[in-house]
Amino acid sequence: MVVISMLRGINVGGHHLIKMDALRMLYDSLGLKSAQTYVQSGNVIFRTKDHNLPKLAKRIEDAIEGQFGFRPAVVLRTIAELRQAIGNNPFAERDGVEPNRLLVSFLATDPDSSAHENLRMIKTDPEELHLNGRELYIYFPNGMGRSKLPWARVDKALKTFVTGRNWNSVMKLLELAQKMDTD
Repeated sequence: MVVISMLRGINVGGHHLIKMDALRMLYDSLGLKSAQTYVQSGNVIFRTKDHNLPKLAKRIEDAIEGQFGFRPAVVLRTIAELRQAIGNNPFAERDGVEPNRLLVSFLATDPDSSAHENLRMIKTDPEELHLNGRELYIYFPNGMGRSKLPWARVDKALKTFVTGRNWNSVMKLLELAQKMDTD
């Protein structure tokens, strides 16, 4: 099975630095096959026979902490789950949505039953947020760099770790994973 892993908060602002070749070697040392990285933000696509993804995410987190001295959240998705996240894009039919302004935040676990209501209570204008399953879709009409979105409140509302990827990256991760799956 091919799995896409996304690490939260590595190589951002000079903190929690991991070179991608070292990350690939770590995944290989865990018995994860054909580890391939995409960009420097902690995206790793690999093959595994392990179907217990929560347990596998914890193994990866433990290994990163042991080798690099910090513990980023690791969010895993199968190809089918990534396809489903793409298919659930609430902005897909809307004209004028720029892919580099659309962020998909992947949740580590299912959101708490109160997550939808908690998100509704946060002032997000002009950004739009849509929670669907284990993905939070956020559109930044003025760009992500100018956003005043209160990230800490969003994290607290979801009650789980999230890591975001822009739409272009999500599509590229799917493309790379599908290619690995057919090789």
